[in-house]
Formats: sequence, C-alpha cells, structure tokens
Amino acid sequence: MVHSDWGDWLPTAIEAANPDGVAVWYLGCNGFVLKGEDGTTLFIDPYLGTGDPPRTIRMIPVPFDPRDVTEADAVLATHEHVDHVHGPSQAPILAETGAQFYAPDDSVAVARGEEAWDDNYAVDTAQYNEIEEGDSFEVGEFTVHVEPAHDPDATHPVSYVVEHDAGTIFHGGDTKPSDEFARVGSEYDIDLGIMAFGTVGNVPDKETREPKRTRWYNDENQIVEAASDLQVDRLLPSHWDMWKGLTADPKVLHHHAKSFTHPRRLEVVEIGDRVDVTGE
Repeated sequence: MVHSDWGDWLPTAIEAANPDGVAVWYLGCNGFVLKGEDGTTLFIDPYLGTGDPPRTIRMIPVPFDPRDVTEADAVLATHEHVDHVHGPSQAPILAETGAQFYAPDDSVAVARGEEAWDDNYAVDTAQYNEIEEGDSFEVGEFTVHVEPAHDPDATHPVSYVVEHDAGTIFHGGDTKPSDEFARVGSEYDIDLGIMAFGTVGNVPDKETREPKRTRWYNDENQIVEAASDLQVDRLLPSHWDMWKGLTADPKVLHHHAKSFTHPRRLEVVEIGDRVDVTGE
C-alpha cells in the first residue's frame, strides 16, 4: 500500500494540464510523466516506494498514491531494479487506467512472475509488452524508440527516445556513458535529455549489511560526457534527490558543462516540478 505525503494534487494537476507541446513532470528518483498537447500521457519509471531501510532510505516525499491516477496511456520501465519496476507503484496505474506496460524482458519477468501483477493487482496480461533495443512503437501522439543503455548493475537496461511534433526527449534510466550515444545523438535531435546523477557513497551491502562504497549513478564528468555525446540541448539530471548517502547537488553541473557545446542548458528541477518542450 502506498501512502502519499502530498495527497492527490500532483496527478490532479497533470490531468488538468493542457500543454502547448509536451509537459514533463519530475516525480523524484527517476520517475517522469510526459503529457502531449492531445492528452496522451506516459509514465516512465514511476517509483512511490520508500526503499529498504536502513540500506536504501528515501529522502523525498511520496508524491501521490498510484490509485489516484485516472489518465495514463502507457507506463515504461528502463530496467528491472525495484525503483524502476515496482508493483505497488505501477500496477495500480495499469489496473485503474488500462494503460500498456512497456519494458525489456527482465523487467516484464518481474511484473509477470516475481510480483505477479496480473494476480495481485488485476492487471490484464494483454497489458504487458516486451520490447528490446531497435524497437519503435506508437503511443497516441508519441513515437517511442528503444535504444541501448549502459548500466553495469542491471541485467537488461534500455533507454527511450520519445519523439513528438514539439520535440524529442531522451530518458536514459540509470545509464552511464555508452559507446552507442554518439550514434544516438546523430540520429535524433534531442531537445531534453534525462539522466541519473549522484555521488559515490557508503551503502549497506544487501547481504552483509556492512557499509560498501557504492556508485550507482553518473558523477559530474560522466553525465556531461553522455549529454555531450547525445548532443542534448537541455540536460535534466535525475535521481540525485533520492537515496540517503548518494544525494548530490545538480547545480555543480553548470561548472562541468560550460566548456562543452552540449548540453546547451541545464534544467535543475525538484520533485513535482514541470518543464516544457515546445519546439521553440
């Protein structure tokens, strides 16, 4: 059961919005909502859990109860980790709205098998869609391209390039720089690039619970390297707010990015904030 700190104001605001182009809301962690001007709504990696204290401790509010979401066309997952595929966060959205779930094989395996969303949350098995690198699919006014990701901690990570008439958005999940990104950057004109950013910290080991030096996300140099290869106009760092011991200050990226042609602009947002892609 998910208990929201904020009530239903955020999903209500999203559903009431009439964007000129695409509106993008940051849900904290690596979660985002994309809504187009025709009303198509995508959720990417929404996570409303509190982690596994004392190993992983959530540092930000839980922004909504997934049962309060009444409008969604698709939920996308980038990889199988619990803060990217999470039954209590995502399955109620699918059950309430009839949205489709798109994810790589190991992520779908969590939903179908380990967490049994179709049994425990009344999700229809027809809502599962297994995707892989090179695939493209349509969701309303969006075209979603599945591209590689480089996340050594995941078994099958992917990234998404979401195209709309107003612009193109890249969501890398927890990717670090990849040899594929120069190609991706040349094939798409990416207006907004979303990538995970954080520090190196001590996190209790999953088995021994002893503190272990942990790097899950890009550091300052890695995220700018990836953004440069992808040729993103605007870089939006995510995940920096989430876990105790791995939080970071995204404002420092101004110093790291200023000598590069890309990214041209840094978008620093907090949980609940909205940015827009308008094609201007």
